[in-house]
Amino acid sequence: MSQKPRLISFDVCPFVQRSVITLLEKKVDFDIDYIDLANKPDWFLKLSPTGKVPVLQVGNDVLFESAVINEYLDEVYAPMLHAKTPLERAKHRAWIEFGSSLLVAHYQMTNAADEAAYNTARETLYKGFARVEDVLSEGPYFAGDTFMLVDAAWAPLMLRLHLLARHGLEDFTAKTPKVSAWQKALVARPSVTASVDSDFEGKYIRRILDKGGYSAGKLAA
Repeated sequence: MSQKPRLISFDVCPFVQRSVITLLEKKVDFDIDYIDLANKPDWFLKLSPTGKVPVLQVGNDVLFESAVINEYLDEVYAPMLHAKTPLERAKHRAWIEFGSSLLVAHYQMTNAADEAAYNTARETLYKGFARVEDVLSEGPYFAGDTFMLVDAAWAPLMLRLHLLARHGLEDFTAKTPKVSAWQKALVARPSVTASVDSDFEGKYIRRILDKGGYSAGKLAA
């Protein structure tokens, strides 16, 4: 590719991180620009019809939605990270979407104003991991030895839950040994560790504490 891709990001966004991981796995030279989602610049709003990140700009063309961006990247840059057969690719897309739903539950949990809202999201995470446990390979990754797009999609959630456990919240993978092993493999993957800046852990935890919700109280304790 002759045109250098430009990724527009927010520094703690898990959906952006999915695309950064994919770019790093493929060793693509790319630019990344960070914006403040609380004060979105006009130029960004003109690019993004949803007003959300990530946005990938390739020349004058703009892509949005992390799953779409990652599939584009997989088509134009080697090595291929998607499954080889149409059926397996479709199954992986479905589990990527399921992972997105658990990222939403994670966000709801960390932003919950009270215990009831926290517990509702918490239960969604536990139920979700129980379902994933039934479909995971023997590892270390989702479908076996090879890191794939589905792994890139789940890695941001696994990293965030790993950090929450380090700061006093429960281990959400403790009841699901395959998920637990998958989480360990993902958070140790060089592309995952390099996909966030050196102060990501501090930024992420501070953001939760600053919101002052139910999770903040558990972390502070």
